[in-house]
Amino acid sequence: MIWLFVLGSVIVVSLISFIGLLGFQAENDRMRPFLLVLVSFSAGALLGDVFIHLLPEAVEEKGLTLPLSLWILGSILVFFVLEKFIHWHHCHLPEAHQHMKPLAFMNLVGDGLHNFIDGAMIAGSYLISLPLGFATTIAVALHEIPQEIGDFGVLIHAGLQKSKVVFLNFISALTAILGAVIVLGLGVSSASVTGILTPFTVGGFLYIAGTDLIPELHKETNPVSSLIQLISFIGGIAVMLALLLIE
Repeated sequence: MIWLFVLGSVIVVSLISFIGLLGFQAENDRMRPFLLVLVSFSAGALLGDVFIHLLPEAVEEKGLTLPLSLWILGSILVFFVLEKFIHWHHCHLPEAHQHMKPLAFMNLVGDGLHNFIDGAMIAGSYLISLPLGFATTIAVALHEIPQEIGDFGVLIHAGLQKSKVVFLNFISALTAILGAVIVLGLGVSSASVTGILTPFTVGGFLYIAGTDLIPELHKETNPVSSLIQLISFIGGIAVMLALLLIE
């Protein structure tokens, strides 16, 4: 019975990956003015997620220790090497323009790790009690909505077609099921899994926001557009802050 509740919950959360499609029914030319706004929102949401949710959780779990710092730095290094490899591979392909941009790939990797943690948290909560499992599922679902909307905008901005964005975003979301199955199958606590992956995700999100998303925003120099981006950036942070009210 517990497997049914857990898998049902993570599948529902995974389906939230389609929510970004609702805001992109217009033609590509019409949506372009909104893409950098969503990239701004995503950057703010990622940083807000790090400093409001993930990092405090990691500090509470392990304390503000050297190993925690090394996990975060190690994650940044891994993402740096990964992106270097992607750029190298991208530039040495004969038809590189047909392949996914590094920004899109990095975003999917970071989001996949985050979803994996969400699945582990949901499963661990259900192992404690059904009410806690339901509450965690609701909190994760509400947390994912702004994140998925921002991610959809980032992937479109990276040059992917809407159909491919929907598919890849959904595949990334399915890592939540993998996280849940591992926690249930091994009978480990969610803390055992998230204690390692949470600081790793912190480093990944910091890297993606700082090296991929924010530099994209600096390409826009129009004062009005820049102000709109700033408001959207703050909005992403504000949404993550507001989510504390339901946790």
